[in-house]
Amino acid sequence: MTLPTLLDIEASGFGRGSYPIEVGLARADGSCCASLIQPLAEWTHWDPKAELLHGISRARLAREGLPVEQVARWLNDELGQAGIAYSDSWGYDNTWLSLLFYHAGMLPTFRLEALRVLLSERQLSLWHATREALVEELGIRRHRAAEDARLLQLVYARTLDAGG
Repeated sequence: MTLPTLLDIEASGFGRGSYPIEVGLARADGSCCASLIQPLAEWTHWDPKAELLHGISRARLAREGLPVEQVARWLNDELGQAGIAYSDSWGYDNTWLSLLFYHAGMLPTFRLEALRVLLSERQLSLWHATREALVEELGIRRHRAAEDARLLQLVYARTLDAGG
């Protein structure tokens, strides 16, 4: 089975002024990768509640994050041929992706679509319970971009196999 490419973004918060801090991918072959993003000087919003979820500190971003241009280039290299990636939080992820590419001075060579467009009604009805079962079964750590993208991919595959 060819799996859809999934993208997930962790951010500094959830409201105005938030920005992407990590982007992760689950590729069509099931392999995963992620990159921390070095915040720009003008990106100052920081929500401690968001940090509690993803566990990424501002100090770690400063130390390990890559410049926005490098992350945007990497995403184009990774996703340009696929042409499309899917997100379960399209509204947030598309906003943060647009912000990243805007500040990198680049355009994405791929499209981000809502994962929902791929799902049947049966898959939607099984989604939540299947996700929770997989988190427990596989011991997946939530709220890290690559792990969340892979989890979405696994839930997609299992709900598809269940007659979706």
